Amino acid sequence: MDLPCPEWIQHVEQVWSDLGSSGRQRFSFLKDLEEILNFTQSRIQPEDLKALSRISESFPVRKSAECSVRFRERGNLSFKVKDYTAAALCYSRGVCHARKNTEPLSLCYANRSAALFHLGHYSKCMEDIQRALDEGYPNHLQGKLLERRTQCVNRLKEQKQSKAPSSKHQTQQTAEVKSDATCLPNGVSVLFTPEKGRYLLATEDKTAGDIVVEDEAFSFVLIPDGGQHTKTSEACLFGTEHQYCHHCLCKTLSAVPCLGCSYAQYCGQMCANKAWKQYHFWECPAASELLALGVLAHLALRVTLKAGLKEVQRVREVGDVSCTPHVSSDTRDGKSDSCGDSFCLEGSLSGLSEEGSSRCSKCLDHSSCFHGGSYLGVYSLLPHVVNHPLSMRFLLAYTLAVLCQRLKEVRPSPETWTCSEQEDAEKWRWGAEQSILEATALRHLMQLRCNAQAVTAIRLKEDKKLAVQSSGEVRIATAVFPILSLLNHSCSPNTSISFSVGLHSTPADSPASGVRVTIRTCKDIAAGQELLHCYGPHCSRMDVRKRQHLLLEQYFFHCNCEACKLELASGTAKQAQSSPGLKCEQCGSSLQASEDVKVCSQLSCDYQISDIALQTKTQMLQDRLHQAVELLENDRVDEALRILKEASTQADNILMKTHPVQGELADATARVYATMGDWRQAASHLKRSVHAVRSQYGEDSVELGRQLFKLAQLHFNGRDRKSALSVIPRAQRLLSLHCDPHCEELQELQEMEDCLHRAV
Repeated sequence: MDLPCPEWIQHVEQVWSDLGSSGRQRFSFLKDLEEILNFTQSRIQPEDLKALSRISESFPVRKSAECSVRFRERGNLSFKVKDYTAAALCYSRGVCHARKNTEPLSLCYANRSAALFHLGHYSKCMEDIQRALDEGYPNHLQGKLLERRTQCVNRLKEQKQSKAPSSKHQTQQTAEVKSDATCLPNGVSVLFTPEKGRYLLATEDKTAGDIVVEDEAFSFVLIPDGGQHTKTSEACLFGTEHQYCHHCLCKTLSAVPCLGCSYAQYCGQMCANKAWKQYHFWECPAASELLALGVLAHLALRVTLKAGLKEVQRVREVGDVSCTPHVSSDTRDGKSDSCGDSFCLEGSLSGLSEEGSSRCSKCLDHSSCFHGGSYLGVYSLLPHVVNHPLSMRFLLAYTLAVLCQRLKEVRPSPETWTCSEQEDAEKWRWGAEQSILEATALRHLMQLRCNAQAVTAIRLKEDKKLAVQSSGEVRIATAVFPILSLLNHSCSPNTSISFSVGLHSTPADSPASGVRVTIRTCKDIAAGQELLHCYGPHCSRMDVRKRQHLLLEQYFFHCNCEACKLELASGTAKQAQSSPGLKCEQCGSSLQASEDVKVCSQLSCDYQISDIALQTKTQMLQDRLHQAVELLENDRVDEALRILKEASTQADNILMKTHPVQGELADATARVYATMGDWRQAASHLKRSVHAVRSQYGEDSVELGRQLFKLAQLHFNGRDRKSALSVIPRAQRLLSLHCDPHCEELQELQEMEDCLHRAV
């Protein structure tokens, strides 16, 4: 939920309406962020805070002994059926809900240690045993814990002797964070033109798969998804907020809780301490309100909190920078073709206003104004105040103003704080400087509408009943990356991005977020070519009109990339060309568009069908597909296969083999045969799906790579060594262009290849 929840949006819309035409007109004239904030703050009423309090009750974060007991009991049920991952997650929720120094907390830690033991997480198990004892675990039950600890010590000794990994599921910390990225790597430069703003250029030839840039997230906020996953196991009932560290995004089954709220959880005490000092001291008492007000407001606040008062003041007072790029009227952040550039700051407080920006000098090389991964790199992104629709501008400003007012209530006066609280809050305090901090937070909120980046992860469906695991990309967090924001958009990009999470930095008080993005070339790039990134609308997934509408609506620019220009230039001709994937029911030829109907491309055939009728038939096929998938996931394999066969027969009458629906039907049919253990039939149907995916997404797409990954699994399981060894390198090549080299798919492909070579 990037924007506030619907109830809060509705409340602010009523406030906006109550302003009347004169008040709305006055607001429309405001361009300076401090003036905008002052305007909204002057209209806050006690009813607004009451409304926020009422709405936030739907997002409970208070500790609850009853909830702790309930989650522990659910964990016990999962433990009994040997679903130890689900059990550990349930016990973790119990840990987060229990108060410190209470028996429910000690019991949850003790039970979780048992689940971790069965998962092979012996070190983590021992940590939980100690926590249970520290929290007052009942004396008459301690014998079991001490025996388990002895078993862990013995298992760890055995593993050390055999040099075997403890478990493929063991939570592993990634390598330490590298030093802060303050300069660009060799072969990449920052350039500026008034038409494009700042952008990245390759100054030497790059081969597909080369790493061109790495960037550290300045800050991020985990996306709560409420456990909206396919419910194939108890574990899938939990959302990302229950499975990842809220400070470094490391996936964890043994969360360390926040002592104040039941929401925030961490992979270890170090992350918990860092989060508290950097931002959670302020966020904790207002956690419910932050969940209600959405991820973007939360992230805007967190960026400001993490920077702190001194750094914000320093950045605002920068006065030695010589130039400021021209702010184009059709930009995301100083770019015309696309996106997220930085501008150089002027020295006065008017740096908060876009009106304070002057034209850049005519120099093309803009490297002197490159701010790397520093806070200045974030602050300097344009907020696009005037580009936001008036109602959206008011929503963002009013939301931020009410949030800041709420923070003053929950953390009122420094005089009331303890010594440790004063130390934690010294970077960000109420007082004469509060207007600076609030306006800065509003600046970040408006920036994030264009510059927020979804952090994604590949999630495998952990259904042990399925012989071939399906996977999908899911959003787990929203972040702001200073260097990534410099890349322009293209609907057919020449780069791809992947994320590394759970990176632990040194020293322990480092502000590093633990989340890194790696930008790779997905095509060969010649020296002198611009590095281009896709913001979401891709030419293989939607038509040019829809892409341009979405980009203009969110990023405030009219896309003029090569893919858009090519499609628009051939738009008239396309109307007379074949509609891809549609088939004449009479002669089997392709169909072509003509007004509101599709007609056969063969002049000798008089077949035609209305768009509405064709959409109805296609929707019926998709409905049958979804029905079959649901049956498959409920172990009704024979029924699923029958429906898929019927739907495939119907699809062959109206769709070519390259149509996306044909690909989905073939993929689902392959899953059914794999579940039945018929690997040859499964592979045969998946090859049809591969053909459709290749046609839709292209030869170098990550989608094709994932289908080939599944095909390799089928050949491997079917002991078709020759076919598996033929497919594995193709899957590896494609996935290496788009994914982190340590991702589960690439690791499994390597394991399969090694196994097949050993079997010779």
